[in-house]
Amino acid sequence: MNERAEATETTANRPSPSPDAPSGSSSAAVPEGAPEARGAAGARKSPYLLIGLAVLALDQWTKWLIEAHLPEQTSHEVIPGLLHISHVRNTGVAFGMFARDGRDGSSWVLSLFGLVALGLIAFLFHRTPAKDRGLLAALSLVLGGAIGNLFDRISSGAVTDFIAVYIGSYRWPDFNVADSAISVGLVVILLDSFRNRS
Repeated sequence: MNERAEATETTANRPSPSPDAPSGSSSAAVPEGAPEARGAAGARKSPYLLIGLAVLALDQWTKWLIEAHLPEQTSHEVIPGLLHISHVRNTGVAFGMFARDGRDGSSWVLSLFGLVALGLIAFLFHRTPAKDRGLLAALSLVLGGAIGNLFDRISSGAVTDFIAVYIGSYRWPDFNVADSAISVGLVVILLDSFRNRS
């Protein structure tokens, strides 16, 4: 009788488990490099790809509008002395740099270069932690813009530029939505690198 009473008292004096404490195998932390952790991080980063998708859609839509409604090598004044909408076929890279007629194979060289750059951007996006939201957004901007221009270059050998900005009498090289997204993204990436160094 005394042994049974002692056993009952011992059981009663044991601390009850906290309701918030995990039980069983769920109490083990998931290693950072485990497939489950990588999958969770990828799921948290996937919404940023919508930024790149929006850039791509806007870029292709605006180019289609220009190609359908504005003859090539023409310009329409929007803000006198500041902004024109034009229609220029660019065989070079952003802002008309390295533009040629495309007959020497330069278009395919630039397309290959664009594919390599695209792969590098995708790799950086994959390696960037999900908590680094600014850098992920910037990489998505660059990714969407790069895909937009690369698609044009592969499909037609040239990119449609249509935004012409004047600074006094100087006309800035014509550009498009993809160029703008790439430029903004690269500036943010550069600022982020300086912030991490400081």
